[in-house]
Amino acid sequence: MRGHTWNHKRVYRIYRELELDLRIKSQRRWKRDKSDALSVPTAINQVWSMDFMSDSLIDGRTLRTFNVIDDYNREGSGIEVDLSLPSARVIRSLKHIIEWRGKPAAIRLDTVLNTSLNR
Repeated sequence: MRGHTWNHKRVYRIYRELELDLRIKSQRRWKRDKSDALSVPTAINQVWSMDFMSDSLIDGRTLRTFNVIDDYNREGSGIEVDLSLPSARVIRSLKHIIEWRGKPAAIRLDTVLNTSLNR
């Protein structure tokens, strides 16, 4: 159909008018694993959550934030804000938070971030 101005609806209508059998491919559905219910921490520094967020300024530049939150009391342990957050800066920020608050037993991340770290 490349080069023609016909869309799929017109082609389907013509096939139906000519009483031809049109094989319509069904889309494959991805099977997703059901995620386990999140465990509720019972003490400070048991589980931290980390996430990156971004927004754009009026002049078009992108503002990025790196957030670390203690899941027990929902306290923001650290927030880094800048136009660019290279990995060295994120590591330095985590080391600073660990010096100040201690090391957590576990860290939760976004699944997208999680898959990129496993490569």
